[in-house]
Amino acid sequence: MRFEFATANRIIFGPGTLNECGPLAARMGRHALVVTGRSPERAAPLLELLSAQQITSVTFPVPEEPTTDQVQEGVRIARESRCDLVIGIGGGSALDVAKAIAVLVTNKGDLFDYLEVIGRGQPLTEPGLPLIAIPTTSGTGSEVTRNAVLGSTQHRVKVSLRSYLMLPSLALVDPELTRSMPPQVTAISGLDAFTQLVEPYVSNRANVMTDALCREGIVRVARSLYRAYVCGDDMGAREDMALASLFGGLALSNAGLGAVHGFAGPLGGMFKAPHGALCGRLLPCVMAMNVRALRTRLPGSEPLRRYEEIARLLTGDPEAAAEDGVAWVERLVEQLGGPRLSAYGVTPADFPAVIEKAVRASSMQANPVALTGEDMEEVLRRAL
Repeated sequence: MRFEFATANRIIFGPGTLNECGPLAARMGRHALVVTGRSPERAAPLLELLSAQQITSVTFPVPEEPTTDQVQEGVRIARESRCDLVIGIGGGSALDVAKAIAVLVTNKGDLFDYLEVIGRGQPLTEPGLPLIAIPTTSGTGSEVTRNAVLGSTQHRVKVSLRSYLMLPSLALVDPELTRSMPPQVTAISGLDAFTQLVEPYVSNRANVMTDALCREGIVRVARSLYRAYVCGDDMGAREDMALASLFGGLALSNAGLGAVHGFAGPLGGMFKAPHGALCGRLLPCVMAMNVRALRTRLPGSEPLRRYEEIARLLTGDPEAAAEDGVAWVERLVEQLGGPRLSAYGVTPADFPAVIEKAVRASSMQANPVALTGEDMEEVLRRAL
């Protein structure tokens, strides 16, 4: 057995831990670029903590899904402002942009020199600026991952900037920051976190460390995602989901993902759709197809056994079959109001282009069974 496990240099988890950020940031730099979500005012408590430590700051909002243009603009601002520290506070979009900016400021050349698929795919060689990642949603686990998913408007696709050098110096996870998430954001981000626990667990790159994280995270999602959706002030549920998101980020960064993300990247680049909503709608469809393909082509295989274990974790039934887990996930997505792909303008005419791009996606390579073109078209039809 051989595996690697890489993550942020330091992880601090717990309610109220945002208050520890000031002195920790002061050890890393004096001039911070603070990358926020669409509402920069939500970062006001952080800015006060920085100011109390005589750290100057420049804010850079990321109003939507992250793009290559936003990253290039952020790099320009960080260099012109002579920032020596980057702090990302917000959802996955803000954190991904922060990670990309931090590493590109110190590396020569252009963003497209280092991007997968649409770029030259060259390796980053220089450590980035010190980076603190502070999530305010429970979804992407971006605070502990080694990549940033960026959309390219000209190419109509989402691709990754990826390197061990992008792992944050500090991941600070304070569940209190997620209390104000509205129900729809709670649902979408929670389904993203759930997907990022299921896919690494059945991935062909799974290992014993990520397995433990995935199992624990799946149990927490099963008992708490719907609770957090209907009662945002339930801090027990919020803490469960913050942990599930963190565990999903740790797992995906070290065991990969699968076909859900293989589809979600192209779809997110082609249509204006939230990543988590795409994952939530696709998850039960991909699970059903994977289970069927495994029963037909690889009966008795380890991935099939893992889908059965997922079903038992979700339902609490020690005799549950893999298909029972699929049904449980389908019900959850409906309870959370997950939109169908057609709500974002996807039609059957788009399937060939989506499939062509999905086949090339790195996430698709970790799927537990190779899906045929017909398999992939059926997944999309079920999700439509």
